[in-house]
Amino acid sequence: MSAELDLSPPEVPEPTLLESILRYGLFLGAIFQLICILAIIMPSSKGHDQEETESTESKTGEQMKKAKGAAPQIRQKQKKESKKKR
Repeated sequence: MSAELDLSPPEVPEPTLLESILRYGLFLGAIFQLICILAIIMPSSKGHDQEETESTESKTGEQMKKAKGAAPQIRQKQKKESKKKR
């Protein structure tokens, strides 16, 4: 027991610039993810009302596009059929 126990703190090297950037980048990424999760969990009432009006407007717009898009398709089918008859 002639050797004494060494109770001094271990020598830890100073973090390099890359390690510091990586640590802070990961920290900021975690904060960003938490903000995104909170935004999904607690939507604002103003945004919810706007989404409902936008969804009804987009549905009517899609129905109009479908009605307009149906006519050219019929014409194309008629042209193809006339070519086949030749």
